Amino acid sequence: MHTNITPQTPNGFDALNLISPLCRAVNEKEYSNPTPIQMQAVPHLLKGRDLLGCAQTGTGKTAAFALPILQRLKENYQPVGRKEIRSLILTPTRELAVQIMESFEDYGRYLNLKQTVIYGGVRQEKQVKALKYGVDILVATPGRLLDLHNQKFLRLDKVEVFVLDEADRMLDMGFLPDVKKIHSFITKTSQTMLFSATMPIEIQRLTKGFLKDPIKVEVAPPSTTVDKIDQRVLFVDRENKGALLKSMLEDATIERALIFARTKHGANKIVKNLSKGKIRADAIHGNKSQAARLEALNKFKTGKIRVLVATDIASRGIDVDGITHVINYDLPNEPESYVHRIGRTARAGAEGIALSLCDLGELGYLKKIERATNKPVVMEKDHIYHSETIASKRGRSSGFKTKSTQKKRFYGKGPSSRKNSKPATRRGRYKSERPERGRKN
Repeated sequence: MHTNITPQTPNGFDALNLISPLCRAVNEKEYSNPTPIQMQAVPHLLKGRDLLGCAQTGTGKTAAFALPILQRLKENYQPVGRKEIRSLILTPTRELAVQIMESFEDYGRYLNLKQTVIYGGVRQEKQVKALKYGVDILVATPGRLLDLHNQKFLRLDKVEVFVLDEADRMLDMGFLPDVKKIHSFITKTSQTMLFSATMPIEIQRLTKGFLKDPIKVEVAPPSTTVDKIDQRVLFVDRENKGALLKSMLEDATIERALIFARTKHGANKIVKNLSKGKIRADAIHGNKSQAARLEALNKFKTGKIRVLVATDIASRGIDVDGITHVINYDLPNEPESYVHRIGRTARAGAEGIALSLCDLGELGYLKKIERATNKPVVMEKDHIYHSETIASKRGRSSGFKTKSTQKKRFYGKGPSSRKNSKPATRRGRYKSERPERGRKN
């Protein structure tokens, strides 16, 4: 939660017993009260305990581990040797690594600690130079970290604090072998933290080998969604999705929209389709260069574009205030991905809207999402592309009582839909497309 306060004004963070330089930095960020994950995690972490944290995206996990790390490094300060690392934060994507580094810079601005970030997709010379004389804080993606370690440009045997952030996505992207190898280089006496938005069985197994007598902090049940997100589903034939999206974005109340596509090709196709309708948009996915991804994200942050199209792999670094709408152009086949996606809106106590365009072949995905979140998604039928055929099939197969909503319009008018269009079938729908898979960063 944010309020207008002066740097000298005490606030809820005082209860966490943070040192004055951290309190000063937090006040300047105009944060008034700790989030539940921060309130529960920080005291244990300040005592040096290992921790398993489970919280929804957008609930303040970064500050929950960054503040205790900064305090520990300052209170127990010791000069770093050549190529040494005092604390390591491992994260799955380049964008998220940059976001975490920015948070450390904000919170640690008065501590005079050395910190840097490394990731793949760029030349390594500058990163090697930054690591040469050691750093107190290193934020890294697994692939580039292992690469530089194998080249002996950094050491991990002096790491005091190790953080595995977004652990569930790390597993989804195939980083488990790399993560285990990195962990094997770190001293067993280090303080270890594992944060995850969901807690599948694989994560629970991982904690047994990584954490020592950990404290478990869970501020929301796994696969739950933020209450302030207004979730709706729009049933539409596959061939009408593009036209429906255009008509929705004609509504000016959709101030900043994040659209999710299943594939890289699909994301590019959506951007091309929107540009024909004079809607400024850009895409962010694994085929984009690091510079292009950061440029698109920056344009979205600064309001130069109001629409950003992303795949799940690239979305973990999207931490942008003021996203009013998340639109699932393609429904994900995993409920956890749905939770992560819609969590990009309604952040920091704000409200948001999540809209899902569901065709016939995606009814099964919707059913899985509703079962996992234990919450029915309200049907929005007030649009000209509404498919009563799909809606009726949903009504027969859903375990929830379905209802529709006639709330205020959130999209503009569009051309008439084709009456006799045949719905797409699941078989062969994505013959030319494949879901984006994780890759080494």
